[in-house]
Amino acid sequence: MSGAALGAEMVVVFFLALFLLHRYGDFRKQQRMVLFGTLLAWYLCFLIVFILPLDVTTTIYKQCKTDSRTRATGSPPSNQTSGNSSAPARSAPAACYEPWSNIPDGVMPVFWRVVYWTSQCLTWLLLPFMQSYARSGGFSVAGKVQTALIENAIYYGSYLLIFGSLLIYVAVHPEWRLSWYELQTIGITAANTWGLFLLVLLLGYGLVEVPRSYWNASRHGHLLLKTYFKAAKLTTEKADAEENLEDVMEEVRKVSEAVKYNHPLRKCIDTILRKCPTDYQDKMGRNMDDYEDFEDKQTFPSERSLVKLHKRVIYAVQRHNRTRVQWRMLLEEAFHLEDVAKNESSSTRRFVRTFPAAEAPGWPRRYVYTPAAEWYWECLLKRGSYRVLAAVLGLFSVAVVWSECTFFSTKPVLSLFAVFIQLAERDYNYVYIQVACFITIFFLCTCVYSTVFRIRVFNFYYLAPHHQTDAYSLQFSGMLFCRLTPPLCLNFLGLIHMDAAISHRHKEQTAYTSIMGSMRVLSFVADGFYIYYPILVVILCIATYFSLGTRLLNLLGFQQFMGDSELTSDLVDEGKELIRREKRKRQRTEDGENRRRERYGGAREETSGRGGSVHRMAEAGDRPGKFGRSAGRADRDRAELLRDEEPTDFNAESAGDESAAHQDGGRSTGGRYLSMSSSRSRIFDDV
Repeated sequence: MSGAALGAEMVVVFFLALFLLHRYGDFRKQQRMVLFGTLLAWYLCFLIVFILPLDVTTTIYKQCKTDSRTRATGSPPSNQTSGNSSAPARSAPAACYEPWSNIPDGVMPVFWRVVYWTSQCLTWLLLPFMQSYARSGGFSVAGKVQTALIENAIYYGSYLLIFGSLLIYVAVHPEWRLSWYELQTIGITAANTWGLFLLVLLLGYGLVEVPRSYWNASRHGHLLLKTYFKAAKLTTEKADAEENLEDVMEEVRKVSEAVKYNHPLRKCIDTILRKCPTDYQDKMGRNMDDYEDFEDKQTFPSERSLVKLHKRVIYAVQRHNRTRVQWRMLLEEAFHLEDVAKNESSSTRRFVRTFPAAEAPGWPRRYVYTPAAEWYWECLLKRGSYRVLAAVLGLFSVAVVWSECTFFSTKPVLSLFAVFIQLAERDYNYVYIQVACFITIFFLCTCVYSTVFRIRVFNFYYLAPHHQTDAYSLQFSGMLFCRLTPPLCLNFLGLIHMDAAISHRHKEQTAYTSIMGSMRVLSFVADGFYIYYPILVVILCIATYFSLGTRLLNLLGFQQFMGDSELTSDLVDEGKELIRREKRKRQRTEDGENRRRERYGGAREETSGRGGSVHRMAEAGDRPGKFGRSAGRADRDRAELLRDEEPTDFNAESAGDESAAHQDGGRSTGGRYLSMSSSRSRIFDDV
């Protein structure tokens, strides 16, 4: 089994990173360079998390062999030479048991060097450049590269300034000699210090929010109110995205009409038009109906302005598509939660959906997850399971907070995770050590990474599921993961007292800590910042528990869900009315479909589409004499029935018409001009 566990975990982690990238990214539309860079960053970070428990057990096995050789020579064990009397007394087995996942000597140091330095090159050099390249509106590779270099000049200059300051600090110190090893250690220390600063902030939020999220998920009423609140906020964002897209498309239309077919910048206009939605492309056309030569006296947009417009088009289209998909998924979630509330009092104990799936159910729903099983899970078991899980995660959070405040104490050992690992180390229970290490570090990563997936910096950084995350956010998340994972793993090794810089014990070091170098080069960081800064997690946990950040954002005008807030109740009522309206529209649509199937179920040709067939039936109803008396009445009935699939909301249409007339100022929307009223009158329509 030597090395088999390492290879198996590498394969599993790759597919895990690929699955997450598929959930948040879009393989068909996004650039291959963006997908590859994000996948590599996520893969390397997840690899560190999954492989580190194997490194711990391999190190314990090496320590066992060292202690056996020491006992054979008659000298005291290495774990007692440092004067640490708190080390567990071992039963001195005749031979050390080799773990099933033991890694051969010399493999792990090379593996960690490749993984660590590749991830650091990604996060500090390549990903920032790729971010600017993917976000650039340039029309050529050279233009995008130039934009990326200019945007990152200040970014890379700050690196040189910080590294130069540390270099001068080490050079003028009388006791230090400037060597490659010390320079490497200074660079690693600077990167880990920056990462630890951000790590504690995210960890303090996640330690409270992860258990609380599962507890709130067991409260159907609370979850439904929060869904109504999110619907009201998302409606505003959706309307703003549509208005922004219309404004940008209007600028594209004007530029497209100004630049003729034979202008040198026409190819740039065609590139911009290809990024526009299909319906807007049809309205604007290619502007090649009049073959007029451009005159030198005319004023045309510059290439720099077209680059900015191209960048705005990419952002507006992506944001518009994201809000539409999110609105559709939020509607499904709200309908499901309302169904759960209705089915809780059901006497038949069978889950009944308001809108059953149109397609035939698969074998899991037909034989395993039946309506009866769904009722027992959604109405009985789910609430209790989530509360038990929330309680277990809450105990883990308390243990992490206690250990973060006491992990530097080695006499006595106060860190709970160090106590558990040392007890298992005494009996060489490698399976327990691996499971305990994996669960601990997985919980820490869940608290940190879930915060990364939840945070949202306006509309510039937003990890949206269902393939709606843009390239900038994907690569920014990869940068965060690469910067947070190394200090998180060092913090974990400090919690279990496997880092000599923390425990001050002369023991075998893990291969992971060997590539970090000795933190004693910068003693004020090793003995000060690394020890006492994680204690701030207590303050952050208290602030998160009392929702101080949420209350502050509400005071600043950023609306957040607060159950006891008057503003929250207003938005909840607004969202509830929006969901009720969408449900009525969908019910009327499905009722019309059902009546149509009952009445004309056998005529596939007449019900095969809403485009050509419905249009033909409408024309037949308007002109009955064209197709004869036998078909006129039936065609008119079908046309009228199918035309009533989308119910009319007079308030929405009147409001949309008034807003459209106000903005367009009476301008005709035919021809090349965009129709500004069509999308605004259907702001709340389902996608």
